[in-house]
Amino acid sequence: MEIHQLKFLAAAASDLVAPFPESSKKRRKVESLGTIENCVDARVLNLPVECEKVVHQEKRLRCSSGTEDVMNSCVTSAAGSGGKTVRDEDECRFGITTVCGRRRDMEDAVAVKPSFTGDLNFFGVYDGHGCSHVAMKCKDRMHEIVKDEVENAGEASDWNETMARSFSRMDKEVTEWSEGDSVTNCRCELQTPQCDAVGSTAVVAVVTPEKIVVSNCGDSRAVLCRNGVAIPLSTDHKPDRPDELARIEEAGGRVIYWDGARVLGVLAMSRAIGDNYLKPYVIPEPEITVTERTTDDECIILASDGLWDVVSNDVACSVARMCLNSGKPPSHLRHTGNDVNVAGGQSSDKACSDASILLTKLALARMSSDNVSVVVVDLRRNQNQ
Repeated sequence: MEIHQLKFLAAAASDLVAPFPESSKKRRKVESLGTIENCVDARVLNLPVECEKVVHQEKRLRCSSGTEDVMNSCVTSAAGSGGKTVRDEDECRFGITTVCGRRRDMEDAVAVKPSFTGDLNFFGVYDGHGCSHVAMKCKDRMHEIVKDEVENAGEASDWNETMARSFSRMDKEVTEWSEGDSVTNCRCELQTPQCDAVGSTAVVAVVTPEKIVVSNCGDSRAVLCRNGVAIPLSTDHKPDRPDELARIEEAGGRVIYWDGARVLGVLAMSRAIGDNYLKPYVIPEPEITVTERTTDDECIILASDGLWDVVSNDVACSVARMCLNSGKPPSHLRHTGNDVNVAGGQSSDKACSDASILLTKLALARMSSDNVSVVVVDLRRNQNQ
C-alpha cells in the first residue's frame, strides 16, 4: 500500500486544489492561492471493517462515474495532515477531515480550539463563496471574538446575546478588513477590488461541561448524535425557507430560482458573514441553540454543505456512531514527509478520525460537487476505551 506525497507551492496555506470542473450550485467560485503539503492518498486511510463496507457499497454503485479518482484526491486536516486527530489534557477528542473534492478551489476552513477559554471547547466550520479569504478570516478570528465576549460577560453571560454579538463583530471586522488595504494578493480582487462580493457560512459549537451552544449562519450544519438518534442543532438558511423568504421580501429583495433558490438570483443561502453587496437581504445574524448535555450524548458532527447535500442527518449519525463504537484495533498511518503520524492507542481520537474520514469518503462516493469539511467531536462522558 503506497502513500502518495503531493506538494503544490504557492502563496498562502491550507487550500486544496483538484482538477475537476467547478459546480454552479452556489455562486461561481473564484480561484484562490494556496499551499498544499502533507496530503495523503485516501486509500491509505484505513477504517474499521464494518465502516469501510459503507464506502465500498457506494463505490460499487458508482464506479462508472469516476468516483474513484475523487476518492483518491487529497485529504487533509486543519492541522495539515490526513485525518489527524488531537487530544488535549481535558479529554477533548475530535477528528477533522477536509477535501477539495470536485471543486477547483478549496474555500472551506475549519477551526478547533480545545479549552479556548477555561473549560470551554470551540469548533467552527466555515464555507466560503466567491473566494476563501472571508472563511479564513473567520477561522483566524471567530474564536478570539467569542472568547472576548465570554470573558467580558463573566458569570452573567447569556449565550444567545454572546454569540449574536460575536457574529456581528466578526461581520463588522470582515467588512472593515475587506474595504481597507489588508486584502492583498487575492485573485478575487481582479473582479471585486474591495472584495465585497465574498462571504462565508459559519457554524460554531461551543461545548461546555453542561451545554452545547451552536450558532449557525448559512447552510453548514451541526448535528448531535444522542443514543443513536440524530438531533439537528441548526437549521439551514436557504432563501426559499418560508421565514427567510418573507424576511428577504420584506426588506425589498427577491428570491430568484436559477439552479435553485438564490437571493437576487446570486447566492444560494440567505445568511452569511460578509457579502456586503447583498445586504440587507443576506444578514450575518446567527440562529442559536443551547442544548443541555446528557449521558446519552455520543458525538457532534459539524460539516459544510458538501456533506449534507448528499448525506442525511440520520446516515451521518449512524456512520459516526459505528466508528465510535467499533472494537477494531485502530489503524496506523505514517507519513514521513513531515513527520506526520496518526498512530495507535485505544482512545476515541482515532475513532473520531475514522468517522470524519468515512463521512468525507461517503460524500464523495455520492457525487458531492462541493468542498467537504467534517468535524466529529466525541461527547461521551467515559471516554476511556
